[in-house]
Amino acid sequence: MRVVIGEDEVLLREGLVLLLERAGFDVVAAEGDADRLVAAALRHRPDVVITDIRMPPGGTDDGLRAALKLRSRLPRTGILVLSQHLSRQYALDLLAGDPSGVGYLLKQRVADARRFAADIRRVAGGETVLDPEIAAAALARAEQVDDRVSRLTRRQREVLSLLAEGLSNAAIAESLVIAEKSVVEHVSKVYDALQLPQTGSEHRRVLAVLRYLSQ
Repeated sequence: MRVVIGEDEVLLREGLVLLLERAGFDVVAAEGDADRLVAAALRHRPDVVITDIRMPPGGTDDGLRAALKLRSRLPRTGILVLSQHLSRQYALDLLAGDPSGVGYLLKQRVADARRFAADIRRVAGGETVLDPEIAAAALARAEQVDDRVSRLTRRQREVLSLLAEGLSNAAIAESLVIAEKSVVEHVSKVYDALQLPQTGSEHRRVLAVLRYLSQ
């Protein structure tokens, strides 16, 4: 799996290269500038682009704008954005439209190399990956403005939060240490409570939850 990295901090950039190569990825380019990142991605057409949000040349949200540009230019390339701090607006900008093959994670998640590598592969496979803190913040906001969310049971809110992270039924069951059959029942009740359309596709289900929480 071919990866292009955008990160202006040299030590973190080199650390990402080393981590990903050890995990079996082929890092074809690692750039410290958003403009060079876009050029490298267009040249190599990788499976995934991983980029920081704040990068030169502007030092603000250049990395995010590069990611949005690459989403339109390379629709088959997964985009995983890393951020130092939680930003709901950045997440909404990235997930706008069709968020298939898109991820938004806080940089601290890189410390769990195995999970991070799995998230990269999920994004490359067209799935959506959302940081747990972002999902929790979106759920907390939804509870304040929507009685339907606040009336969910504690377990149902846990399932809803994990759905927003992009987890499958099996992954939710493992995380909550419950049977997958129980997850299916909880998901069905959440969908009924929030009046979301039922679908047989796990990914479409995740997208529906993300769109609901981002309203």
